[in-house]
Amino acid sequence: MKVKIHTLFQYLLETTEAAPEAIVGFSLSGSPKLGDYLDDLDPNQSLDWNGRDFRGLPDLREHVLAQARLTDICTPADVLITAGAAEANYLAIIQLLQPGERIVIETPGWPQAEVLAKAKGAEIVKVARSEAEGWRLPLDQLAAAVTPGTRMIFLTNPNNPTGDLMSAADLAEVVAIADRVGAWLLVDEVYAGLEWRGPRAPSVAGLYARGITTGSVSKALGLQGLRTGWLICRDATLMRDALVLRENSSEIMNIMGEVIAEIAMRPARYQAALQRARTEGAANLAQMTAWVTAEPNLSWVEPKAGLIGLARLPDGVDSDAFARFLLAAPYRTFLLPGSAYDLPQHIRLGVGGGAAVRLQDGLDRLSQALHDWPVDY
Repeated sequence: MKVKIHTLFQYLLETTEAAPEAIVGFSLSGSPKLGDYLDDLDPNQSLDWNGRDFRGLPDLREHVLAQARLTDICTPADVLITAGAAEANYLAIIQLLQPGERIVIETPGWPQAEVLAKAKGAEIVKVARSEAEGWRLPLDQLAAAVTPGTRMIFLTNPNNPTGDLMSAADLAEVVAIADRVGAWLLVDEVYAGLEWRGPRAPSVAGLYARGITTGSVSKALGLQGLRTGWLICRDATLMRDALVLRENSSEIMNIMGEVIAEIAMRPARYQAALQRARTEGAANLAQMTAWVTAEPNLSWVEPKAGLIGLARLPDGVDSDAFARFLLAAPYRTFLLPGSAYDLPQHIRLGVGGGAAVRLQDGLDRLSQALHDWPVDY
């Protein structure tokens, strides 16, 4: 079956040339510059593949395990470097999920799993997070949805896009649900490290033999353009199959992406960058929460982790129409409508980008647009 475009990507494609003057929705930390790494780069670096391991630079894979706190549980052989977390998710889902097999996904959640599952002809079962319950994943409903024959469970933790955070106890229960029927459990951790309320949860690759952890340098480190992520799993057959599939998609890794990511994830440098991202993200989150609290036309559940959350629009205001209204003159401000997550009465707000995003300017324009919204639009 043909892979069909998702609403989220469709909106991005349609609005790419709009040239907004403000953005309320940065989903990643402030991005470093190439010059920040020049002192650590070798001018004689070959631009061929890394020449050391098809699975990715060994040092980088060790750093991946260290940041995931898996060094004592997994080995570098359990890590495959990929073109972002998106490719890591793709490799696992495409290899493991067959037509007619069941995959259980959360909603709202990262839409990639549903897109790929539809293309594979799989049976898709959705477990809905409720705004009234603080976007918490309903574990009782998850347990009911995961029946014998379920092939895979796909979740994000921290949740993308609500910012909910599962605890270690929650994850242990999810693992037990998966293990009961022998299902694979894939948890996308792109926002791990940016927890505002509660500690970082354990990575599922260390909790369960069929646990798969994916992540990248895109969000917390702001290095989205490197297209460098990873897949972690202790199942040697899956890792071999993923490597073979990657050989027939991206083939080998972007050498500069690998090299710069390795530098960025060296322990001292990683900790400093993560602390900076946490400080800037927390400041923007406090500013956003204060603004939403004072804004009579919006409400939201403050994210427990990550850099994005969902705000509810007034009754009768469609998010698609409002997002396009906001993008036009005189507001010229971009945000992502909740229709990208099948929530047409919500908009996605982001607190990434640090001080450089001029968050207040975007919020002021958003307030004005809410005030100016015509009732008969």
